[in-house]
Amino acid sequence: QVQLVESGGGLVQPGGSLRLSCAASGSIFTVYAMAWYRQAPGKQRELVAQSTSGDRTNYADSVKGRFTISRDNGKNTVYLQMNSLRPEDTALYYCYADIATVGLGLRDFWGQGTQVTVSS
Repeated sequence: QVQLVESGGGLVQPGGSLRLSCAASGSIFTVYAMAWYRQAPGKQRELVAQSTSGDRTNYADSVKGRFTISRDNGKNTVYLQMNSLRPEDTALYYCYADIATVGLGLRDFWGQGTQVTVSS
């Protein structure tokens, strides 16, 4: 059994900052890629930022220069530092991880989502 638990969402004013965290726990051999996705009402889920097992990162064009993804491999945790937030960043943010598990092999896992609302 593997779980991804997110935290750090909330309400923030435009121009503000938030830091999201996502910790993977359970029967884990190795965590490969970790990423953050988001889904706004009426829109498709989109990739926000990704961190590969080789520490390469990539970002959606809309967040480049404002968001930073990082990870603590010892804690199986990924972070998303979000600065200069805009109302259009409002969405439900999901953590994703590609994990080699004990007994189930290589599988994709999703967190439950954490709400980020940017509004004055």
